Parts: sequence; structure tokens; C-alpha cells
Amino acid sequence: MSYLILKYLHLLSLVLLFGTGLGSAWYKLMADRRGDLAGLVCVNSLVVRADWLFTLPTVILQPLTGLGMAHLLGLPLHSPWIIISLLLYTVAALCWLPVVWLQIRMRDLSRQCLATDQPLPERYHLYARYWFWLGVPAFGCMLLILFLMIFKPTGGLT
Repeated sequence: MSYLILKYLHLLSLVLLFGTGLGSAWYKLMADRRGDLAGLVCVNSLVVRADWLFTLPTVILQPLTGLGMAHLLGLPLHSPWIIISLLLYTVAALCWLPVVWLQIRMRDLSRQCLATDQPLPERYHLYARYWFWLGVPAFGCMLLILFLMIFKPTGGLT
């Protein structure tokens, strides 16, 4: 595969990853804050679906296309910016995995509450807090990776 195709796929998956993550977080936070149970069920369901349709494929594509470009450019994988990027990516992924579990649980809890005409239990709100605070370091890691990808602080090829 050519470098330009890999770069295009890498950038496209980056945009989808950031866009889906930020968009999902915004709408979920606003729905949680509003407290309309029917709206919350809809948003929670869409957030889970967006993770499967957009986030999961981009989470896989990012390291594959990034490492593919590094290989085609002859960049050593032991370059500090690549190693740091991979470590940050691992931290972000380790935050994302429990987030997916939490999103599924919150979706199911909100559906159950809507179906039984019950208020959301405290467990839902606890999950929402964990979900938010796991997203903070994950998003921070992704911003740092973006900085490293763009500026390659040790120098190197573009």
C-alpha cells in the first residue's frame, strides 16, 4: 500500500476517532444533565452504536496505518516520539475499554428504567462519573499523540 493511501486512511480515522469521541461525549453529557429518560435512552443507545461503528474500526486503523507509514518512511520504531505515542495510545485504549463496558451498562439501565417507569438508580450516576473521568486522560493522551504526530519533536520526516 502506498504511503499516501496510508496517510489518508490514518488522517480519516483520526478525524472519525476524535469526532465520534467528542460528539458522543458532548451529547451524552448533555442528555445526562437534562435528565429526560426517553432522550437519555436514545442517546445512550447511539453512543454505544457509534463506538462499534466508528470508534472500534478507527482504534484498530490508527496504529496499523501509523506503523505502516513509519515503515515505508524508514523511521526507526524506537524513535522517542513513536514510543511515547504508542505508550499514550495504550493508556487511552486501557481507559476506553472500561468506558465501553460502562456505556453498555448505562444504556441497559436507562432502557430498563424507561420500560418500568422508574428513576435512574445511583449506580447509573456512578457509572456516568467513572465514564467521564476515564474519558479525561484518554482524550488528553490522544491530544498529546496528535501533537507528537504533527511535530515529531525529535525531528524526522513528515
